[in-house]
Amino acid sequence: MQHHPPAKTIACLFDLDGVLVDTAVYHYKAWKQLANSLGFDFTEAQNEHLKGVNRMRSLDMILNWGGVEKTETQKLALAAQKNEWYVAMIDRMTQAEVLPGSVALLENLRQAGIKIALGSASKNSGMILQRTKLTHFFDAIVDGNVVSKSKPDPEVFVKGAQLLGVPVADCVVFEDAQAGIEAALAGGMKAIGVGQEANLKGAQLYVKDLSQLSVKDIVALTEK
Repeated sequence: MQHHPPAKTIACLFDLDGVLVDTAVYHYKAWKQLANSLGFDFTEAQNEHLKGVNRMRSLDMILNWGGVEKTETQKLALAAQKNEWYVAMIDRMTQAEVLPGSVALLENLRQAGIKIALGSASKNSGMILQRTKLTHFFDAIVDGNVVSKSKPDPEVFVKGAQLLGVPVADCVVFEDAQAGIEAALAGGMKAIGVGQEANLKGAQLYVKDLSQLSVKDIVALTEK
């Protein structure tokens, strides 16, 4: 089948955790381990609120739920401990943990001449992409190592669009977190929500996973 490149250059910007790969489970396990070490627990429902939120903000939310107060120095040590546990878990990741439809969609976008960037709050995105063998699909990687503002601030996606040289109006963002959908819209981009519509208000399109999307669907979205 011939893939004709779209008349204009469009770009797809992907969040990593929960969209391309399932690392959310490891974040949950590592945070849970930390909460337990401090003498309390937190639920999967509470964990939903941590999606797309950076490490220090997540820690503040968890300590708040547990009614635990710590100094800034103690918080930094706790965040480092959580990250150490998390990194040990993701270091054992394989291609098997790439979510359904991710590889096929990335391959089809590449063939169609569509630019691809990563827009993730994760500081460990490089390692995750390497372990899951996805690195070569990306024209640009924008992650927690190069941006300072957390979603819903659009910085991560705006920077991605700049690196790709594509106007924000021609960018489509793939997100599984409400904060990420808001960041995409604040940046003037289209947003595809991956997951439950109830948790992802404002997206232009919803899918259960990336296997439900075709290049045609994505191009059509940018023409609306």
